[in-house]
Amino acid sequence: MRLNDAVFGIALLFFAFAVIAYSQTFPATFGQNYGPDLFPVLIGSGLAICGAVLTFRGWGARKVVPWVELGAWAQDRQKLVTFMLIPAALVFYILFSDFLGFLPTALLILFVLLRRFSVAPVNALGIACITTLLIHTVFARFLLVPLPWGLLQPIAW
Repeated sequence: MRLNDAVFGIALLFFAFAVIAYSQTFPATFGQNYGPDLFPVLIGSGLAICGAVLTFRGWGARKVVPWVELGAWAQDRQKLVTFMLIPAALVFYILFSDFLGFLPTALLILFVLLRRFSVAPVNALGIACITTLLIHTVFARFLLVPLPWGLLQPIAW
């Protein structure tokens, strides 16, 4: 799949303006001319410049480069389903991780994705268990990220 540069440029412009707008909500630092919004505004401004360049470049090439050009893989239903499983897994995590908890949600997502990528069931379950516990240990114990326990709250360690 190929997209015209203008498509990415417009998306980048929206993201840049969202970053700049959100950074304006940061509290001011007393006694300083700059505050915590300085770097997000600078980064957002750089992204906006890049987005504008991409948009103008893509707009100029719109007669040569189509807005969207689908590859051969987009015609294959199995590959399209596999492609859509990744955003579906993210949405599933967002919707169910608070209720189920990180461990069961991540285990289920990894198992389903590994099975879809043709890993044998026993291997997929083993890899999913080890990976989930490893990720949980790194994020919860070392990086101190509060991962949701959900249904496992009574036995949280």
